[in-house]
Amino acid sequence: MSNTKAILDLAKKTIKTESEAIQNLSTFLNADFANAVSCIISSKGRVVISGIGKSAIIASKIVATLNSTGTPAIFMHAADAIHGDLGTIQENDVVICISKSGNTPEIKMLVPLIKRGKNKLIAMTGNIDSFLGQQSDFILNTYVEKEACPNNLAPTTSTTAQLVMGDALAICLLELKGFSSNDFAMYHPGGALGKRLYLRVGDIVANNQKPEVSPETDIKQVIVEISQKMLGVTAVVDNDEIIGVVTDGDIRRMLNKYDSINGLTAKDIMSQNPKTVETETLAVTALELMQEKGISQLLAVEGKNYKGIVHLHNLINEGIL
Repeated sequence: MSNTKAILDLAKKTIKTESEAIQNLSTFLNADFANAVSCIISSKGRVVISGIGKSAIIASKIVATLNSTGTPAIFMHAADAIHGDLGTIQENDVVICISKSGNTPEIKMLVPLIKRGKNKLIAMTGNIDSFLGQQSDFILNTYVEKEACPNNLAPTTSTTAQLVMGDALAICLLELKGFSSNDFAMYHPGGALGKRLYLRVGDIVANNQKPEVSPETDIKQVIVEISQKMLGVTAVVDNDEIIGVVTDGDIRRMLNKYDSINGLTAKDIMSQNPKTVETETLAVTALELMQEKGISQLLAVEGKNYKGIVHLHNLINEGIL
């Protein structure tokens, strides 16, 4: 138990140290931050982000966040930049250099080369009086009092501060550019996240079979239609309009109600006024409707025209649920 308590105490201390540093980070926000955002928005180029060591890893993450939220960005390792990769920086690019100390040898070599190209330079540093801070056009101050590391050596709190400052930058750019959920979907077409933002009911029903019977269809044939189309339901259609639906549940209720099914047709057991959804509706909205109504399928329509069935299992398979 004592060992468990010691471990948990250390974990809590780490989180507390970092959370306090992040809370303090907001006090460093000033006109330089706003001007840095404005500089990036007005630029006709990309954001090139550079760093070394753990700061380079944070730089890569910020690049990924910017790219996914509509701000073109690219990573350039500070060490590689001074050994041939400086050509990554183009004429209209804005450069962000990330360094806790702002005085590493690589940064001291890189900064004059960036300045020679007349690119705007944004420093993200914990030492605003450093070489990097003094040479930059704008400073994003990520000062932390101490690392979470008990030896105050391993980059922990400082890299968390860099990460949070990068997120603040990305969100400001996102908001000011009017980056919408539709834009987000365009940049994230794969996976469940993208599908929630762009996948529509029509995309799903196009790949499903289309169970359909008339009001006068014999019950045996109704059961065959439901079984063959494997969606647990069939629409009842008359003159191209949906007048009802027969589900597996309707079949079970029929068997409990009638001693003989001879002579029964779809219209005798169908449920009227079935729930429908337009094919242009987002699949995630269809899911919400199913959950609200406590049902597992919806009839997809275009106006009054029946187009097929969207089933809860389809949404599960697509990763929507």
